[in-house]
Amino acid sequence: MNLSRRTFILGAGAGTAGLLLGKVSPSNRITVGVIGIGRQTVNVNLPQFFSMPDVQVTALCDVDAWRLAKAKAQVEGAYAKQSSSGAFKGITTYENFHELLANPSLDAVFIGGPDHWHVQMSMDAIKAGKDVSCEKPITRCIADGRALSDLVKKHQRVFRTDSEFRSHENFHRAVTLVRNGHIGKLHTIRTGVPGSDVGCPPQPNMPVPPELDYERWQGPAVHAPYTEKRVHTPKSYDRPGWMRHQYYCDGMITNWGAHLNDIAQWGNGTDRTGPVEVEAHGTYPPADSFWNVLLNFEAEYRYANGVRLFYKTDDKVYVRFEGSEGWIFAEYLKPLQAEPASILDVKIGENEIHFPLKSDKQDFIDAVKTRGQTLEDAEVGHRTTSVCHLAHISIQTGKKLNWDPVKERVTNSSEADAFVNKWILGPRQG
Repeated sequence: MNLSRRTFILGAGAGTAGLLLGKVSPSNRITVGVIGIGRQTVNVNLPQFFSMPDVQVTALCDVDAWRLAKAKAQVEGAYAKQSSSGAFKGITTYENFHELLANPSLDAVFIGGPDHWHVQMSMDAIKAGKDVSCEKPITRCIADGRALSDLVKKHQRVFRTDSEFRSHENFHRAVTLVRNGHIGKLHTIRTGVPGSDVGCPPQPNMPVPPELDYERWQGPAVHAPYTEKRVHTPKSYDRPGWMRHQYYCDGMITNWGAHLNDIAQWGNGTDRTGPVEVEAHGTYPPADSFWNVLLNFEAEYRYANGVRLFYKTDDKVYVRFEGSEGWIFAEYLKPLQAEPASILDVKIGENEIHFPLKSDKQDFIDAVKTRGQTLEDAEVGHRTTSVCHLAHISIQTGKKLNWDPVKERVTNSSEADAFVNKWILGPRQG
């Protein structure tokens, strides 16, 4: 551990980090700063960190003062329960994430802000010498993912794309069986994700809530007048409006797609490359809808190894692998299905491929300690999100795309290739 962090923790004082209970000494814990404190962070990500004795959250950042205060109380309350004194004070809060990144006591950061901030926050953190775990989807366009992945490699930082699906036993087991040939030669993959909400009528401009720094929230996105359904409901953790607006997010095609298509690429052994062809179709809301992400879509991909991937909105969330000797169906939070059913009883041999099964957060922290590679690093996250972006580009342009996964270019359409370098900001017109 670096001296500045060790000194910070050992000097925390009575009632703070120095008195936390657990088998891991405070000087050997990884200190984490959290940027972006929405519903996923407070409900899932922070509690995961609280349960890890080798981690301590010491800094928080958000542009919403109400959320920042609530998160500080949540963290201090969780650590107070682990403290021998029953009290805990010692969380530093920030509105400006650059000030958090300048904190020399932090080993790593977790980024949970809106999608339009993911790349810039991640790259600034890497340049500041921090290891990074970033919520999926990590990018808004393909070129940003290439830049991010290259920067991680250049600075030799640890990066984890924060998707928990490789930690779900059913998806992990399905991929292990497929990669070891237990359904024969893989030829088809099918992935299904939820569709988006219906459209939203035009919204009026509204006064900015006093607790929100709206200008800072917009950041690298197109600047537009404040209205509640553009951001999130004040003093609430409801599903935010920004997830349905293309200034900030691509919608379900990248949101859930970054989970399921990662499993598809992993099972296909192509999670560091991509397809060679893609054709997609989709439906946007009416032209006057304020929320404007795709309502539904379907896409077909072909890989150089001959495997075809069919990706669509559906009433189930799943990955289905089909091979020459059977199939495996992995549905979200459901038991595996297979034909023949005996596939599920296969024991993976000592000399076969084995993947570690651990939580996404533990995978990240283990790599921070060992300086090793996470199971879903920046390159993998970039390639997975690119699969989703390619379908969106095909829908935008109405074209079947020929894709060069080495050069990362669309080779048969200059119009489509232009979207490699820019965000999609609205439905296709005409």
